[in-house]
Amino acid sequence: MKFTELGLNESLLKAVKEQGYTEPTPIQAKAIPLVIEGKDVLAAAQTGTGKTAGFTLPLLERLSQSKPQMKKKQIRVLVLTPTRELAAQVADSIATYGKYMSYHSMVIFGGVGINPQFAAIKKGVDIVIATPGRLLDIASQDGIDFSAVETLVLDEADRMLDMGFIHDIKKLMAMMPKHKQTLLFSATFSKEIKTLASGLLKDPVLVEVARENSTAGKISQVVYPVDKSRKRELLAQLIKTNDWKQVLVFTRTKHGANKVCKQLEEYSGIKAAAIHGNKSQGARTKALADFKEGRVQVLVATDIAARGIDIDQLPHVVNFELPNVPEDYVHRIGRTGRAGMAGEAVSLVCIDEHDLLRAIERFTKSSIKKVDLEAFRPDPSIEAEPIQNGRGGGKRGNANRAGGQRNRNGSGRNSNRKKKPTNNKPEHDKTPTEKKKKPRNPHAEKIGSNLQAKLDKLDKKSSRRR
Repeated sequence: MKFTELGLNESLLKAVKEQGYTEPTPIQAKAIPLVIEGKDVLAAAQTGTGKTAGFTLPLLERLSQSKPQMKKKQIRVLVLTPTRELAAQVADSIATYGKYMSYHSMVIFGGVGINPQFAAIKKGVDIVIATPGRLLDIASQDGIDFSAVETLVLDEADRMLDMGFIHDIKKLMAMMPKHKQTLLFSATFSKEIKTLASGLLKDPVLVEVARENSTAGKISQVVYPVDKSRKRELLAQLIKTNDWKQVLVFTRTKHGANKVCKQLEEYSGIKAAAIHGNKSQGARTKALADFKEGRVQVLVATDIAARGIDIDQLPHVVNFELPNVPEDYVHRIGRTGRAGMAGEAVSLVCIDEHDLLRAIERFTKSSIKKVDLEAFRPDPSIEAEPIQNGRGGGKRGNANRAGGQRNRNGSGRNSNRKKKPTNNKPEHDKTPTEKKKKPRNPHAEKIGSNLQAKLDKLDKKSSRRR
């Protein structure tokens, strides 16, 4: 099948041809005609198979078919994404394929000033690509009008569910017309996502072009067993020995990303940069640009970067630490092997992560090759320790996950953390003993007892003088 057979206009076909594409990927071939027809679509495809163009191209086609009179602050198309990076990628795709069309689009996310976003919406926008949190902030201040929305796209819907955005999404959808087209696109679809889709989509067409929850076939995967304390040393050796020029490394935490980045530069002389939720938008954009241009050899990231980072021909992805959620493994390694290219995914696994590895293999229904390196063979005397990182042991539906997520009280902190017991009785309910009782301070008690001993000695001396 050719792009010319999908019902796209000449302006779109010209832009597609300029990108060097003549034949659509399987997800594009199946989804584009359905979206143009106005169907609700639930689409799943492996990461890197062109699913973004699978909805941006038909959305642009539908926009070209009518020119309704729009009121102030109204928009026609809304694309929701879980991360800033993914929002920027979708915006780039729209700009690339819509270069010969007349329309206005904008990106809305946090980490940057909100006032310019208010101003841009007032000028008139057809397409908005946004993260849910910032968009809800703007909507709550009457900064945008959803009453004319024709199409809603939820990109990487499973990630948004994991990050606790479902409540924000439902609030936003309540402001939109009931009769609209809704599209859910993602690389993986769990039972939870299909349940969610049944409540948001009307008679959706299910499009799956790969075995559910599978990884791209041209990605070679390997696991290196290694002690936790020697991971950085092994990573540096793999990079130098194999002469890797461009490597994306994933850690579970922001602190871990900073630490690996610093160690690679200080101890191994490898130019590295970190990207995670604590970095400003400017710093994240610069780190990614430096990595793409080859000014940085290693980009160390948390799972905030697992979705939406589109790097042409990225050869190597390394899991410095395995993710707690198996789906994240699929998205991490999906940064390589894109658009049919070959790629390599390496995982450094210590004894603490054996259960996580088994969960990943069950999820992907495959066994990952294990390679023992004699110089880095794990110490058999080391016992496994629980992984403590405040992410709920990888259970789905936990809102407290890395990457700018929200929990139910709007905080990024772990609300399930155990607290010290306190006496919270009202003052009038306390007994006289409880009212007089002060908190015990062992350090102060020790100082007090030593002081009392010295005073006793002084008393004895003064009594002898008398």
